[in-house]
Amino acid sequence: MNGIKTGAEQTATLAQKQFQGRSIFRADVMQKLLAFASLILMFIIFTLASPNFANFDNIVGILLSTAVIGVLAVGTTFVIITSGIDLSIGTVMTFSSVMTGVFITYWKLPIPVGVAGGLVAGSLCGCFSGLLIANMKLPPFIATLGVMMISRGLSLVISGLKPIYFVDTPVFNKIAMGTVLGVPNAVLILFAAAIIASLILSRTVLGRYTYALGSNEEAARLSGVNVGAWKIAVYTLGGMFSGLAGVLMASRINSAQPALGAEYNLDAIAAVVIGGTSLSGGEGTILGTVIGAFIMTVLINGLRILSIPQEWQMVVTGGIVIMAVYLDIIRRR
Repeated sequence: MNGIKTGAEQTATLAQKQFQGRSIFRADVMQKLLAFASLILMFIIFTLASPNFANFDNIVGILLSTAVIGVLAVGTTFVIITSGIDLSIGTVMTFSSVMTGVFITYWKLPIPVGVAGGLVAGSLCGCFSGLLIANMKLPPFIATLGVMMISRGLSLVISGLKPIYFVDTPVFNKIAMGTVLGVPNAVLILFAAAIIASLILSRTVLGRYTYALGSNEEAARLSGVNVGAWKIAVYTLGGMFSGLAGVLMASRINSAQPALGAEYNLDAIAAVVIGGTSLSGGEGTILGTVIGAFIMTVLINGLRILSIPQEWQMVVTGGIVIMAVYLDIIRRR
């Protein structure tokens, strides 16, 4: 058993080293630099196009929006590196915020307990997706689509089709809207989550196996890796980040909105792809995802500032996702 375990870890470590080597000698680092340059260029263009874009209040709004999308995208990065997909992240975020509202507002539990309950709710949804994929062998697309519908329905049923407000707990709002040296807490939480996720991805067995599953799942299985168990772990981790995003969203707007969330799926997945994570699996970094999240938020905010109709905003966003995936295909060729 020790020999099998060592072989499995060697395979996972080799996959991670191969990715790191490619990131040095191929286009991965350049892709991040280009993404960052695109972010700066986009910011300059919108600033010149509208004097309202670069004002303080709008910048704070961009940071707060990025915090939610970024946390969702960080969790999704693990899933996509395994060559999977999670379509339920937005509705799981909503479900987690609703459960946080139930625990704090309806059940009058302490705020830390309510926040922990929201994280657990998200983790359970992710674990359920992982079980469907690993044990029932459902395609990730179908499994997470089902979880998306279930979590959305549960949010509406549990909330009674109406928002849950945190009127008696003003401290809850400070989780996201409080500031440290002028920086919103939600942004600090995003950076902390990104650092922790990066360490998990680069320094732990879970991170090595995440790359191994995306690089060559069959080779990992033959090396003794319990593929099913690690898939469940990855989707559970992704669900926990969705739960954290739900807590941040509820804290930011001081309410749990049961109909909110589905529109965040595309933005978060787009942020991951734009940041350099390959939909084919085996490649991706948290830093690239955070850059991608800022690109998506700046783009959406800039289009709104310029009074571009929402339907055209969706067209632009979809076009960017298609272009990012196409560029990834070209790079891999």
